[in-house]
Amino acid sequence: MEIDLGEARTTFIAESQELLQEMESSLLALERDPDDQDAVNSLFRAAHTIKGSSGVLGIETVEKFTHLVENLLEKMRTGQIKADSGNIELLLQCRDHISRLISLAAEGGEGPGKDLLGAGDDLSAKLAECMDEAEAAQAAPDETPEAGGGPSSRTGAWHISVRFGRNTLKTGMDPISFVSYLARMGEIVSITTIFFSMPGPGEMDPEDCYLGFEIDLRSDFDKKAIEDVFDFVRDESTIRILPPYSRISSYVELIQGMPEDALLLGEILVKGGALTAGELEEALKHQEESQDAGRPRIGEILVEEGATYPEIIDAALEKQKRNLVASAKEAATVRIDASKLDSLMNLVGELVIAGAGIDQHAARIGDAPLQESASIMLRLVEEIRESAMKVRMVPIGETFNRFRRVVRDISRELGKEIEIAISGADTELDKNVIEKISDPLMHLVRNAADHGIETTEARTSAGKSASGTIRLRAGHDAGCIVIEVEDDGKGLDRERIIEKAAARGLIAPGQQLTDSEAFKLIFEPGFSTADEVTKFSGRGVGMDVVRKNIEALRGTIDIESTRGEGTTVRVRLPLTMAIIDGFMVGIGQSPYIIPLDMVVECVEFTEEDRRSAGKRNYVNLRGEVLPFMRLKEFFNENGAGSKYENIVIVQYAGHKIGLVVDELFGEVQTVIKSLGRVYREVKGISGATILGNGRVALILDVPRLMQTIERNYFARAG
Repeated sequence: MEIDLGEARTTFIAESQELLQEMESSLLALERDPDDQDAVNSLFRAAHTIKGSSGVLGIETVEKFTHLVENLLEKMRTGQIKADSGNIELLLQCRDHISRLISLAAEGGEGPGKDLLGAGDDLSAKLAECMDEAEAAQAAPDETPEAGGGPSSRTGAWHISVRFGRNTLKTGMDPISFVSYLARMGEIVSITTIFFSMPGPGEMDPEDCYLGFEIDLRSDFDKKAIEDVFDFVRDESTIRILPPYSRISSYVELIQGMPEDALLLGEILVKGGALTAGELEEALKHQEESQDAGRPRIGEILVEEGATYPEIIDAALEKQKRNLVASAKEAATVRIDASKLDSLMNLVGELVIAGAGIDQHAARIGDAPLQESASIMLRLVEEIRESAMKVRMVPIGETFNRFRRVVRDISRELGKEIEIAISGADTELDKNVIEKISDPLMHLVRNAADHGIETTEARTSAGKSASGTIRLRAGHDAGCIVIEVEDDGKGLDRERIIEKAAARGLIAPGQQLTDSEAFKLIFEPGFSTADEVTKFSGRGVGMDVVRKNIEALRGTIDIESTRGEGTTVRVRLPLTMAIIDGFMVGIGQSPYIIPLDMVVECVEFTEEDRRSAGKRNYVNLRGEVLPFMRLKEFFNENGAGSKYENIVIVQYAGHKIGLVVDELFGEVQTVIKSLGRVYREVKGISGATILGNGRVALILDVPRLMQTIERNYFARAG
């Protein structure tokens, strides 16, 4: 029967990315606190899972190298090797190498290239060197069994009894692959195939598994590692493992606990060398005489056999309770392919458009029961939309945590002391926005670490703390996500920026600029004030790409900086790029949509307001100066103007402006459709939507309109 592991392989590659991130986070935590045993355990579990899964799936390059890493981590976990800067750096390099091997497997490459093989050999040699040093520092383990507890077997091999569950083959598992994997963990001394619970020919199901093995294995791995080989089939299978030099009474219990005839199983154990015939006969006789005395507890047997430590037995019950809670949580989580989420959102968007059309038809017909049904349907569609949106939302903390490694590597490379502080990690953002914002944020973090934070000597001489800090913050503001990258470094040199800009012809010599206008010059292509460009970044080099990527997400980017104190880069992004609540207005003969989260209020634009405003484009709003823009003029809309105009007051980034419109239609659910390439650069428009009547309404880009109106306002004020 041919087994298709394609889906399991795809799942492994996806899950391994999370495990690699867990390894990196654990190593960085261990670097801060070398005594953090939880970090060591988390690191070992991640590496062990990658090794086990890759081994079962036949990805040998990953399995063999991760096995070497796991050996080092095992000694670190048991205290034989201490976590220090040297082996943490080595393990970080190993983690990166595993990532490259998995990426190669994901691409379906034929095998590692010469460079990758060379890097793997170098790291393997370093791992072996660490292991040799650890073994030289400790005495050879005593393999003599403890006295007491009855006679022991003289074999130094692990004995493994496994009876696979009936559904093993149906779930895509090959029993032979487990034997092959055990063979890579050590030497299989003997193996006997068992066919158990075999029904008659008429009742036999060819897809059921009636297979089992009795295996003797010589290996340096512990019992937990051998048990984990059978993770994929543990729930439905019967698995018993006895360590080397186990008590003979334990073998007797094994014989009595298996479904086969005791004599047959005893013969197999004798044949494999686990017991002699005399030992087996004496043990069976002793077992019959002592049945009334009761059996020792499993925990006591394990401790006496050396398979575990008393401390582990003491903590087992508490750990089981915690695992029950964790298992319940995992059972409630389902991994979904991203393309399925995108398809779901597209269907929900079409449902919103169709629902709006039905609502308009019901209103036109005037049938009360139909209108009520349409209203109920729209409410349910809105609930579906909100649920679908929540499914797409993911916390930004995972993206932030990836930058810890970046900052750590830059600080070591440049000899700086840099800490990273994260707040608002649980702030959720659309998964598509998260994916597209990662690279721009990476560039900003590199800039802050490379060019923002000074060297230790420079900071000390300036009266600052020797260690610099980069703060990553995320939060909500007026329907947007605000992400800040702040450093307490030397800040931007305003005068030098203006000087460089004038030399390149970006501004006229002597032109007066505000701080905001001056700092935005660094977003010009190729602009840089750095004396030298490092391999990590160059303040201004690539910043034009950062701005374009953020603006492509309908976001904005601003900079605040104080010389000698630091720089804050503030990015504002929409919560989602799929569906929003909008406020529809009429301009001339055309409908337009304003994002509802940005709408503060609507006021009438009276004749008195028109006369007082004149050509100044601002009005008095309850004692506050409010700049405004006539959208009909801005978009060159035709048609007679409305006698009763209104001002829609919108707010963004703490600023308010007014948008003069002809009509107010009210709230609508808006499915955002991207514009074609021809219209992509039209100012003031961020997208389009289809209304219920089939008409297309343009969605206003409030941040761009605000920039335009503020420039006109300040120009007139000046």
